[in-house]
Amino acid sequence: MGLGFVPLGAAFGVLVAHSGVDWWWASLSSALIYAGSFEFLLIGMVTAAVPLASVAVSALLVNVRHVFYALSFPLDRVKGPLGKAYSTFALCDEAYALTAGQQARTWSGRRILWLQLFMQLYWAGGATAGALLGSLVPDGVKGLDFALTALFTVLALEAVRERREDLPTPVLALLSALAARLLFPGSLLLAAFGLFTAGLLVRRLTVGKDPSHA
Repeated sequence: MGLGFVPLGAAFGVLVAHSGVDWWWASLSSALIYAGSFEFLLIGMVTAAVPLASVAVSALLVNVRHVFYALSFPLDRVKGPLGKAYSTFALCDEAYALTAGQQARTWSGRRILWLQLFMQLYWAGGATAGALLGSLVPDGVKGLDFALTALFTVLALEAVRERREDLPTPVLALLSALAARLLFPGSLLLAAFGLFTAGLLVRRLTVGKDPSHA
């Protein structure tokens, strides 16, 4: 995952450099915001001088999915208020994907914290390098803004492969996304997560409390 974060962060750094923003914005964003998809979006909002209220609403809509992650993220294993605070701040999609799998159920809180810290360092290092060297990349290069979507696609495919016997869950996720796209195109992400969560709750109630079917 770290090896994937370096080129992904570099792609973000290159976009920062090409947008005309000072290179250190990439490092500052990686340290204080650390929200990959929103950071990509924020570049255009900063250069367009979007009002702060619009930025705040966009940040809420893009990152509201973390509320759902918190329902099953193993924060209880992390010790101490500082550790819990940083683990909450550093809860990204990739960290959740790694800690939600079967193999991570025996991981200690210390291991979870180190995993999150190194992931942020990989991201920040890649972003800083990309911003510093971004001027060497031609403006005509396409696909840098798709790097994050590609990583999410790989994570989703790996999750499906790990739990091949649980076919209803990815089908439910796909149906939720399609329904949100048709019914709530202006709030697709929030609506899709809401529908998916509601579907999981209904499924939980109908099939019983057996974890293998939840």
